[in-house]
Amino acid sequence: MKLTLLAILAAAALVRAEVEVGKPAPDFTLSACNGESVSLAGLKGKVVVLEWVNYGCPFVAKHYDSGNMQKLQKEATDKGVVWLSICSSAPGKQGHMDAAQAAKVCSEKKAASTAYLLDEDGTVGKLYGAKRTPEMYVIDASGVLVYHGAIDDKKSANPDDVKDAKNHVMAAVEEVLAGKPVSLPKTEAYGCSVKYN
Repeated sequence: MKLTLLAILAAAALVRAEVEVGKPAPDFTLSACNGESVSLAGLKGKVVVLEWVNYGCPFVAKHYDSGNMQKLQKEATDKGVVWLSICSSAPGKQGHMDAAQAAKVCSEKKAASTAYLLDEDGTVGKLYGAKRTPEMYVIDASGVLVYHGAIDDKKSANPDDVKDAKNHVMAAVEEVLAGKPVSLPKTEAYGCSVKYN
C-alpha cells in the first residue's frame, strides 16, 4: 500500500514539475518537424528561447496572425539566439500535428523559429511545468533558466493588443545578451491549457 501511495505521489509531482529560474534548465532531446534531433545540451554556449505552441489556440493565433511571433523569432535568431517552438499536444488533441503537417503549417505561417519540436507524449512539457500556450522560457548561454512566463503583459487573445504590449521575452533576451541580470525573471503565462493526454 505504501509503495503504491509513493508511486502516486511521485507521478503527481512529475505532472506538477516546474523548472526554477536561476537553476540549470533540464536537458531534453526531441525530434524536429524536419526529422532532425535537437538536444538542449547540444546548444550550450547559446541563448535559447523555448516557446510552447499550439496553432489552434486563439492566444497563439494572436501572436502568429499579427506577425508578432515571427518578428520576435527573427529578431532573436538574427542575434544568434536559438528559438525552439515545442508542441506538447497529444495525438487527437487540438494543435497536434505529425512532422509533415507541422512543417507545412510552419511554412504557411512563415514561422522563423530555429526548429519546431514534437513532444507528443508531453514528457518535455511536463518536465518544464508548461501549462499554457504560449508559455515562454529563456535559457542563458551557461544553460541556466533566466526567464519563465508570459510572452507579454497583455493577457488577451486580441491581436490589436500586441502593439501596446511590453514584451517580456525580448526584454529578457536583450538583457542576457548584454550580460545583465534579467530584471523580470518570472511572470504568469496566459493562454490555452497545454493539451496533454
